Amino acid sequence: MTRAVLSIGSNLGDRLAHLRAAVASFGDAVLMVSGVYETAPWGDADQPAYLNAALMVADPAAGPRDWLARAHAAEAAAGRTRDPQRRYGPRTLDVDVIAVWHEDGQPVLSDDPELTLPHPRAQLRAFVLRPWIDIEPHGRLPGHGWLTDLLNAEPLAADALELGPRPNLRLESDA
Repeated sequence: MTRAVLSIGSNLGDRLAHLRAAVASFGDAVLMVSGVYETAPWGDADQPAYLNAALMVADPAAGPRDWLARAHAAEAAAGRTRDPQRRYGPRTLDVDVIAVWHEDGQPVLSDDPELTLPHPRAQLRAFVLRPWIDIEPHGRLPGHGWLTDLLNAEPLAADALELGPRPNLRLESDA
């Protein structure tokens, strides 16, 4: 069994519908869903604002590569196309595997270029850490420390102030 934190974001089309579809695509593996945050684009400012959230998922049969495959499947279902000229460009859906833990609670560490764990830039992104804190307030990013410490230190502290919580937007079912 593995447990993972996934970061989801969308800035094209019906952003909320793309995030909801991503959550639904993970089905019963979803343990927790964060609130939704509106964020400025990162790495490429010439694009619309994002909606971002985080998921905690677990599956007795899933390994780290399974989470990556499921992330790619969710992106494909949302019509995601990758523009090699704009690595951080706009997208219908982005699902990143941020961190994975074994059943015993030990983090999975990987330097494989296809799946680096933990995500190599998570500690630099307030839009990843802030939603993650919603679902794991005392969480730690393996190799980097407490989420709250990372988010409260510069340069992320200034970025965190720019995140717009959207409590009116819900990802979980209203049923």
